Amino acid sequence: MVPAEAHDDLPAWRRRLRWLLGDWVDEVDRASLRADLTAGLLGALLVLPQGIAFAALAGLPPQYGLYSAIVPCIVAALAGSSRHVMSGPTNANSLALAAMLAPLAATGSPAYIELALAVTLLVGLMQLAVGLLRLGALANFISPAALLGFTSGAALLIAIHALRDALESGVPGGLGALATLGALAGSLPALHPAALAVALVALGGAVAVRRLWPRAPNLLAGLVLASLLGWGLGQGGGVPLALTGALPAVLPPLHWPQVDWTLLPALFDKALALAVIALGQSLSIAKVLAARSGQRLDVNREFVGQGLSNVVGGVWSCYLSCGSLNRSLPNLQAGARTPLAAVASSLWLLLGVALLAEPLAQVPRAAIAGLLLLVAWSLIDFTQWRRLWRVDRAEAAVAAATLAATLTLRLESAILLGAGLALLVYLWRSARPAMRVMGFEHDDPQRRFVVLAQARQALPECPQLRLLRMEGSIFFGAAAHVTERLHALRSRPDAPRHLLVMAKSMNSIDLAGLEVWEAELRERRALGGDLYFHRPRPQVLQLWRRSGFLDRLGADHVFPDKRSALAAIHPRLDAARCAGCRIRLFRECQRDDPAAAI
Repeated sequence: MVPAEAHDDLPAWRRRLRWLLGDWVDEVDRASLRADLTAGLLGALLVLPQGIAFAALAGLPPQYGLYSAIVPCIVAALAGSSRHVMSGPTNANSLALAAMLAPLAATGSPAYIELALAVTLLVGLMQLAVGLLRLGALANFISPAALLGFTSGAALLIAIHALRDALESGVPGGLGALATLGALAGSLPALHPAALAVALVALGGAVAVRRLWPRAPNLLAGLVLASLLGWGLGQGGGVPLALTGALPAVLPPLHWPQVDWTLLPALFDKALALAVIALGQSLSIAKVLAARSGQRLDVNREFVGQGLSNVVGGVWSCYLSCGSLNRSLPNLQAGARTPLAAVASSLWLLLGVALLAEPLAQVPRAAIAGLLLLVAWSLIDFTQWRRLWRVDRAEAAVAAATLAATLTLRLESAILLGAGLALLVYLWRSARPAMRVMGFEHDDPQRRFVVLAQARQALPECPQLRLLRMEGSIFFGAAAHVTERLHALRSRPDAPRHLLVMAKSMNSIDLAGLEVWEAELRERRALGGDLYFHRPRPQVLQLWRRSGFLDRLGADHVFPDKRSALAAIHPRLDAARCAGCRIRLFRECQRDDPAAAI
């Protein structure tokens, strides 16, 4: 590794390379290359069956899944920020792409393939723009609950559509999830026993290998076992199974999408939703890996890398790609040191496809369906669902609604609905800031302020001065709630007419929030009382000064601490009422009548 202080001494070409690719270029040596080559081999073994399976899920010929695991993986690794994220086709992206394009063209048709490439190019341009404009933080507005619901819904969609290939009962493609499920239930008598057996062997074989040899490529093992069974059943004279078919080319061909670009408005919203989904997945995976490896992540650079990978992929016969957790986490665990592990994975995969093109053509589609059933099961995070239900029912409802929308609506609508619901939950909570009446415990000689509703044995309130702690921002959405609560606090005839607001936790206000306090000041003074504030934040004071509210309130009504506030307010209370009061809550009251001190 080159020390930081020696960077200025590097040759110009080395400094440019370091700026272009990242500081990991300083760490490349023989040991790192050996580690990256080994980790890349594991990544290639993992993606070989996945690429075929995900292409089928996207409604594309199998070679497009393999192409998408080669070119975008190299570009995203070299242009992005994360050292360990490996990009390529994913189940959620594949399913989303198929759901969005199926209404526009027949699945798997030449027109459908061209649309898939065109959408990939549009997604790449959008992602690239997000990264270059440094808007990567926008992806954080997709809440974890919405992503959980979307991922689980996508898993159920994967399982439903995989069952169609696993049963081979004649259910046509292109149906919605619920329609497909209904058709499958009605066609059970016509299922293909051999196809079902192959799917079960693929699933069972992968599970068994994962349990017995956790570090082995279990999906590949399940695919090989199921393919051998399918070949044996075919040799026995049984009904032939549907196969993946021959790969027309080993190298991805350079190809500009041939579509009618007047369809751009129809494709734009689909590309936008896919870009959001892909960026959300990539960002989540990159954050997980950065936390585990201790690497500092540049979100905007990562988005630039993802965008470039889809722009290049869209003109190089690749469909939508993003960071893949199924490849990235094993890549880190296998000891990858630099992004060259992703480059090595693509080169290993290219070599494997060249050597195994004929056997891959004989893989039964039912075998891929069995693997997809396993993938779907692994995508549903039951632990996170239980935790979400236990901790936050509102967030659990957002996740459940997103899941239901994923099964019943278009996927771009589902993810946007989930994000919108999560924001509505946040706005609802923000629109109800906590307003806690404060006081003292009976047995506390230090007279520390406590929330009266939570006190064990609270002293009575002062009949003339109420203490109120504000927590949260008072913006246009919260103004009505705060106004109603303030009205309730002063509406009773015996309610204290003076109000001291502990505003340290009142984070900000807008013009609507300003009007709340303007109205409260007028009402309090009309009742013969007054309004005071303890430690309002600088940004709040600044707005009060600009608006003139501080002049109307009076600078002597704003206090730096609670004790000085009580000392200054006490003489302003009605002396006659104080004389007849036996509560003697404050120290100033006790000094007036020491014998009455509590």
